[in-house]
Amino acid sequence: MIMGIILFAISYYFSAFVLADGMLNQYQQINDSGALVSARGDFKLGFFSTSNLRSRYLGIWYNNIPVQTLIWVANRDRLLNDSSGGLKIGDDGNLILLDSGGIVAWSAGIQNISSKPTVALLLDSGNLVLRSENGGNTESYIWQSFDHPSDTLIAGMKLGWDLRVGLDRYLTSRKSADDPSPGDISYRFDLDGLPQGVIRKGSVKQHRTGIWNGLQFNGVEPQNSIFNTNFIDNSEEVYFKFVICSCLDGYIPKSSQDWNTMVWNGGCIRKYPLNCLDRQGFLAFKGMIIPDLLEFSLNTKYRSDSKEKKKKKLLLVIIPVSVALLSFLLTSCVMWKRIKQPRGSRPNIPFKDDENIDLPIFNIVTITNATNNFSISNKIGEGGFGLVYKGQLSTGQEIAVKRLSENSKQGLGEFKNEVILIAKLQHQNFVRLLGCCIQGEERMLIYEYLPNGNLSSFIFDTTKSNSLEWRKRFDIIVGIARGLLYLHRDSRLRIIHRDLQASNVLLDNEMNPKISYFGIARAFGGDQTLGKTRRVIGTYGYMSPEYILRGLFSMKSDVFSFGVLVLEIVSEQQNRKFRHPNHTRNLLGHGWKLWIEGNAINLVDEKLETSTMLMSEVIKCIQIGLLCVQQRPTDRPTMSSVVSMLDNEGAMLPRPKQPGFYTEGSSDETELASTTGIKCSTNKTTLTILLGR
Repeated sequence: MIMGIILFAISYYFSAFVLADGMLNQYQQINDSGALVSARGDFKLGFFSTSNLRSRYLGIWYNNIPVQTLIWVANRDRLLNDSSGGLKIGDDGNLILLDSGGIVAWSAGIQNISSKPTVALLLDSGNLVLRSENGGNTESYIWQSFDHPSDTLIAGMKLGWDLRVGLDRYLTSRKSADDPSPGDISYRFDLDGLPQGVIRKGSVKQHRTGIWNGLQFNGVEPQNSIFNTNFIDNSEEVYFKFVICSCLDGYIPKSSQDWNTMVWNGGCIRKYPLNCLDRQGFLAFKGMIIPDLLEFSLNTKYRSDSKEKKKKKLLLVIIPVSVALLSFLLTSCVMWKRIKQPRGSRPNIPFKDDENIDLPIFNIVTITNATNNFSISNKIGEGGFGLVYKGQLSTGQEIAVKRLSENSKQGLGEFKNEVILIAKLQHQNFVRLLGCCIQGEERMLIYEYLPNGNLSSFIFDTTKSNSLEWRKRFDIIVGIARGLLYLHRDSRLRIIHRDLQASNVLLDNEMNPKISYFGIARAFGGDQTLGKTRRVIGTYGYMSPEYILRGLFSMKSDVFSFGVLVLEIVSEQQNRKFRHPNHTRNLLGHGWKLWIEGNAINLVDEKLETSTMLMSEVIKCIQIGLLCVQQRPTDRPTMSSVVSMLDNEGAMLPRPKQPGFYTEGSSDETELASTTGIKCSTNKTTLTILLGR
């Protein structure tokens, strides 16, 4: 008896306090005066009242916002009549809400929980989850509130169907602002035909979004502020979700307030205005929506003398369509058999025997487990190839996985090219390729994981760049130069990288540079020194004039890219985004202008100008950068000369000549257009030009 009283007192004592670790176990209970707060403190779960102070609800709200903003309510259908309710883990492992009489007013409703005991956690996403107590950090939950939304959709929640278990996630309105009980308005996704969002009052359709066209819902007017939204439709789930507000590249927030305050302040505006003449642009039609495919009718009024004629026309359509459909099915069956047909120990590997690829092949199960089933929390990057995930093998080794996306502009050719080239390169300034995974439609490259990310995230980030002092920047420049020298002269193949840029240089623990991405690199054989292509691919701002204008590439093309990169490292400015209030030159033209005026040191970022910085060394790097970006390829130095200049403190350097793409009074885009008649867009990182027929 005494022990029971003691246990009750202990339980009541803990239930009256806020559980700041976000976890509720089987020995704890949250009463009306207690609460559960997520680990980071963003969300809080507890009891609240509306205008009827006697009625109590259990809900989740934002913890750090002055006005209580609810995102989820548990007992919408059955409110508590007083403040005697309590939330606990039941004997069967379920999460339950009890009223004053000990009767279950709400529960998670999970049947046959096999893993006991269980714990409830309030995550920093606002998701209340139930999982096994020994479940670790797994995302495999027994139950989660995100699967049962109330009237609010927040970042990370899904709105739609989980087809595996027949779960329909949808929103239901409140009865009123002061009554969170379910109203008669619902918003859900219909799966009859193409998926679209539908608002109903009871069973009557009030509004629909229009079908998803891959970018947005057709008929929904785009907003000034951009949500990163997506609609997922696969064999297991059909749902819509969004993440935190952000602006697209080239745009900035209209308001100076932080996005994280979650206040709508007018969205995004262009960082730099369009250079268009008046009355030129697109004509906007607002509120356009295609017909509802579920609501159509067929006019069946025929003239008596043409029924027979229309039947003949219908047969002329049906027969060819049937033949085409049959051919498609036969082709699909043949392709399916080829995919499923076993090919020994290396299934579906698209390499020829004479290509000599001595590279480990990873099983897709191994990579899936290493990346936690390609969890969004493991995503560390994104490019033209696809998404990049961080992972950890069972041995403890950390890896980076590049996964070719279905809609990637870079296909099997680039994939094979990177594997063939980088597998044969051994140098301390190249990222190490550990293996690849090729199974079914999956194409993945597995690299060593480099924790400091890419060079772009350091030199163009005002916060991180402060930690990159000059000596380390100089070492990075030297490391990149030695890596290029190895490609051009010392490797078994003479290789032209063709896409050297800040984001393709990765940094290890000691900030040593490692050149990555060889998807569009080209190998030269014998005495070949020059190549030509009709398909110019690369990154705008780093490509040499002869490559863009005539499709010519050589080692001097890489030298030009290296020169741009050197000037960017020194100035912390991007060449293609550089703007100056007094002229329209890009970064190369600005550096050239300062050089001929004798003010080259002004190119250096102010925070680097310290007494410990070797000014002569900085000037030398600026001069080398300008030598590398000269207009004529023959004027540019080789990488062996560049390395020699960097290593030799007393080396006499030639005077640089005019760089490519720097003309006063015009941007790079207009200069290129006036020279070639080619229109360029700076909204994308990669510029593709098809030359010739």
